[in-house]
Amino acid sequence: MIRVYLVEDQALVRDAVAALLGLDFNIEIIGQASNGQDALNAIEALDSDLHPDIILTDIEMPTMNGIELSEKIAAKFPAIKMVIMTTFSRAGYIRRALTTGAKGFILKEAPSEELINALKKVMQGQKVIDPELAINALDDADPLTDKERKALKLASDGLKTSDIAKQLFISEGTTRNYLSDAIAKLNATNRIDAARIAKQKGWL
Repeated sequence: MIRVYLVEDQALVRDAVAALLGLDFNIEIIGQASNGQDALNAIEALDSDLHPDIILTDIEMPTMNGIELSEKIAAKFPAIKMVIMTTFSRAGYIRRALTTGAKGFILKEAPSEELINALKKVMQGQKVIDPELAINALDDADPLTDKERKALKLASDGLKTSDIAKQLFISEGTTRNYLSDAIAKLNATNRIDAARIAKQKGWL
Protein backbone atom coordinates (compact mmCIF):
# COMPACT_ATOMS: atom_id res chain seq x y z
CA MET A 1 0.00 0.00 0.00
CA ILE A 2 1.36 3.40 -1.03
CA ARG A 3 0.36 6.16 1.35
CA VAL A 4 -0.08 9.44 -0.54
CA TYR A 5 -0.61 12.99 0.72
CA LEU A 6 -2.15 15.22 -1.95
CA VAL A 7 -1.41 18.96 -2.17
CA GLU A 8 -3.30 21.07 -4.75
CA ASP A 9 -4.90 24.48 -4.35
CA GLN A 10 -7.73 23.94 -6.85
CA ALA A 11 -10.40 21.95 -5.08
CA LEU A 12 -11.91 20.45 -8.23
CA VAL A 13 -8.52 19.23 -9.46
CA ARG A 14 -7.62 17.92 -6.02
CA ASP A 15 -10.88 16.00 -5.71
CA ALA A 16 -10.52 14.58 -9.22
CA VAL A 17 -6.94 13.37 -8.61
CA ALA A 18 -7.92 11.87 -5.25
CA ALA A 19 -10.82 10.03 -6.87
CA LEU A 20 -8.63 8.66 -9.66
CA LEU A 21 -5.91 7.47 -7.30
CA GLY A 22 -8.54 5.93 -5.05
CA LEU A 23 -9.47 3.55 -7.85
CA ASP A 24 -6.17 1.72 -7.39
CA PHE A 25 -6.22 -0.76 -4.53
CA ASN A 26 -2.52 -0.21 -3.85
CA ILE A 27 -2.85 3.53 -3.19
CA GLU A 28 -4.33 5.23 -0.13
CA ILE A 29 -4.88 8.99 0.12
CA ILE A 30 -4.09 9.73 3.77
CA GLY A 31 -4.55 13.50 3.62
CA GLN A 32 -5.09 16.56 1.46
CA ALA A 33 -4.12 20.22 1.62
CA SER A 34 -4.59 23.32 -0.51
CA ASN A 35 -1.05 24.68 -0.05
CA GLY A 36 2.41 23.60 1.03
CA GLN A 37 2.30 25.23 4.46
CA ASP A 38 -0.90 23.43 5.47
CA ALA A 39 0.56 20.15 4.23
CA LEU A 40 3.81 20.67 6.13
CA ASN A 41 1.93 21.55 9.34
CA ALA A 42 -0.24 18.44 9.04
CA ILE A 43 2.69 16.11 8.42
CA GLU A 44 4.71 17.61 11.27
CA ALA A 45 1.79 16.83 13.58
CA LEU A 46 1.80 13.14 12.62
CA ASP A 47 3.77 10.40 14.33
CA SER A 48 6.58 9.20 12.08
CA ASP A 49 4.91 5.83 11.47
CA LEU A 50 1.88 7.67 10.05
CA HIS A 51 3.85 9.76 7.56
CA PRO A 52 2.98 9.43 3.87
CA ASP A 53 5.28 7.50 1.57
CA ILE A 54 4.79 10.09 -1.16
CA ILE A 55 3.65 13.70 -1.30
CA LEU A 56 1.99 14.45 -4.63
CA THR A 57 2.00 18.21 -5.06
CA ASP A 58 1.18 20.96 -7.50
CA ILE A 59 3.81 23.68 -7.92
CA GLU A 60 1.97 26.98 -8.03
CA MET A 61 0.06 27.45 -4.78
CA PRO A 62 -0.48 30.28 -2.28
CA THR A 63 1.40 30.53 1.04
CA MET A 64 4.00 27.88 0.14
CA ASN A 65 4.50 26.49 -3.35
CA GLY A 66 5.46 22.96 -4.33
CA ILE A 67 9.18 23.61 -4.70
CA GLU A 68 9.36 25.29 -1.29
CA LEU A 69 7.43 22.36 0.20
CA SER A 70 9.86 19.94 -1.45
CA GLU A 71 12.79 21.80 0.12
CA LYS A 72 11.19 21.68 3.59
CA ILE A 73 10.29 18.00 3.32
CA ALA A 74 13.79 17.06 2.13
CA ALA A 75 15.29 18.84 5.14
CA LYS A 76 12.87 17.52 7.78
CA PHE A 77 11.57 14.21 6.43
CA PRO A 78 14.04 12.83 3.86
CA ALA A 79 12.29 9.46 3.76
CA ILE A 80 9.19 11.02 2.21
CA LYS A 81 9.34 11.05 -1.59
CA MET A 82 8.13 14.08 -3.56
CA VAL A 83 6.26 13.80 -6.86
CA ILE A 84 5.31 17.03 -8.62
CA MET A 85 2.39 17.68 -10.94
CA THR A 86 2.83 20.47 -13.45
CA THR A 87 1.71 21.71 -16.84
CA PHE A 88 3.76 21.54 -20.01
CA SER A 89 4.31 25.32 -20.00
CA ARG A 90 5.99 25.10 -16.58
CA ALA A 91 8.74 22.65 -17.58
CA GLY A 92 11.35 25.12 -16.36
CA TYR A 93 10.52 24.10 -12.82
CA ILE A 94 12.15 20.71 -13.35
CA ARG A 95 15.74 21.92 -12.93
CA ARG A 96 14.89 23.77 -9.71
CA ALA A 97 12.80 20.98 -8.24
CA LEU A 98 15.41 18.32 -8.96
CA THR A 99 17.82 20.14 -6.68
CA THR A 100 15.33 19.66 -3.83
CA GLY A 101 15.31 15.91 -4.31
CA ALA A 102 11.95 15.54 -6.07
CA LYS A 103 11.63 12.03 -7.52
CA GLY A 104 8.96 12.51 -10.13
CA PHE A 105 7.32 14.96 -12.51
CA ILE A 106 4.03 14.21 -14.17
CA LEU A 107 1.91 16.35 -16.44
CA LYS A 108 -1.50 17.30 -15.05
CA GLU A 109 -2.88 16.45 -18.47
CA ALA A 110 -1.50 12.89 -18.34
CA PRO A 111 -3.86 9.89 -18.19
CA SER A 112 -4.57 8.56 -14.71
CA GLU A 113 -2.72 5.32 -15.53
CA GLU A 114 0.49 7.27 -16.08
CA LEU A 115 0.15 9.05 -12.75
CA ILE A 116 -0.52 5.80 -10.90
CA ASN A 117 2.41 4.06 -12.60
CA ALA A 118 4.66 7.02 -11.82
CA LEU A 119 3.83 6.78 -8.11
CA LYS A 120 4.55 3.06 -8.11
CA LYS A 121 7.90 3.54 -9.87
CA VAL A 122 8.92 6.28 -7.43
CA MET A 123 7.97 3.99 -4.56
CA GLN A 124 10.35 1.39 -6.05
CA GLY A 125 13.19 3.91 -5.96
CA GLN A 126 13.05 5.15 -9.55
CA LYS A 127 12.93 8.73 -10.82
CA VAL A 128 10.09 9.49 -13.20
CA ILE A 129 10.07 12.52 -15.49
CA ASP A 130 7.60 12.93 -18.34
CA PRO A 131 9.72 12.82 -21.53
CA GLU A 132 8.07 15.90 -23.04
CA LEU A 133 8.72 17.88 -19.88
CA ALA A 134 12.35 16.75 -19.79
CA ILE A 135 13.00 17.74 -23.42
CA ASN A 136 11.30 21.10 -22.99
CA ALA A 137 13.26 21.82 -19.81
CA LEU A 138 16.58 20.98 -21.48
CA ASP A 139 15.79 23.17 -24.48
CA ASP A 140 14.85 26.16 -22.33
CA ALA A 141 17.59 26.65 -19.74
CA ASP A 142 17.14 29.19 -16.96
CA PRO A 143 19.62 32.06 -17.52
CA LEU A 144 19.06 33.66 -14.10
CA THR A 145 21.43 33.35 -11.19
CA ASP A 146 20.01 32.49 -7.78
CA LYS A 147 20.49 36.07 -6.57
CA GLU A 148 18.85 37.55 -9.66
CA ARG A 149 15.92 35.16 -9.20
CA LYS A 150 15.46 36.13 -5.56
CA ALA A 151 15.55 39.85 -6.36
CA LEU A 152 13.10 39.41 -9.21
CA LYS A 153 10.75 37.35 -7.04
CA LEU A 154 10.66 40.08 -4.39
CA ALA A 155 10.13 42.71 -7.07
CA SER A 156 7.19 40.72 -8.42
CA ASP A 157 5.73 40.74 -4.90
CA GLY A 158 5.64 44.54 -5.11
CA LEU A 159 8.69 45.37 -2.98
CA LYS A 160 10.69 48.50 -3.71
CA THR A 161 14.41 48.39 -4.39
CA SER A 162 15.24 49.49 -0.84
CA ASP A 163 13.02 46.78 0.64
CA ILE A 164 14.51 44.11 -1.63
CA ALA A 165 18.00 45.19 -0.56
CA LYS A 166 17.06 44.80 3.11
CA GLN A 167 15.52 41.37 2.53
CA LEU A 168 18.61 40.11 0.70
CA PHE A 169 21.13 41.91 2.95
CA ILE A 170 22.73 43.70 0.02
CA SER A 171 23.09 47.33 -1.07
CA GLU A 172 20.50 49.10 -3.19
CA GLY A 173 23.06 49.46 -5.96
CA THR A 174 23.69 45.73 -6.04
CA THR A 175 19.94 45.13 -6.04
CA ARG A 176 19.51 47.37 -9.07
CA ASN A 177 22.32 45.51 -10.82
CA TYR A 178 20.67 42.13 -10.19
CA LEU A 179 17.34 43.41 -11.49
CA SER A 180 18.93 45.07 -14.51
CA ASP A 181 20.82 41.90 -15.38
CA ALA A 182 17.63 39.83 -15.07
CA ILE A 183 15.73 42.27 -17.30
CA ALA A 184 18.49 42.14 -19.93
CA LYS A 185 18.76 38.34 -19.89
CA LEU A 186 15.02 37.95 -20.39
CA ASN A 187 14.76 40.70 -23.00
CA ALA A 188 12.14 42.35 -20.81
CA THR A 189 11.06 45.98 -20.72
CA ASN A 190 11.12 46.30 -16.91
CA ARG A 191 11.26 44.26 -13.70
CA ILE A 192 7.54 43.43 -13.80
CA ASP A 193 7.79 42.21 -17.38
CA ALA A 194 10.89 40.19 -16.45
CA ALA A 195 9.04 38.56 -13.55
CA ARG A 196 6.11 37.73 -15.84
CA ILE A 197 8.40 36.06 -18.37
CA ALA A 198 10.28 34.13 -15.68
CA LYS A 199 7.03 32.90 -14.14
CA GLN A 200 5.73 31.75 -17.51
CA LYS A 201 8.93 29.79 -18.05
CA GLY A 202 8.77 28.25 -14.59
CA TRP A 203 11.99 29.91 -13.44
CA LEU A 204 10.46 32.01 -10.70
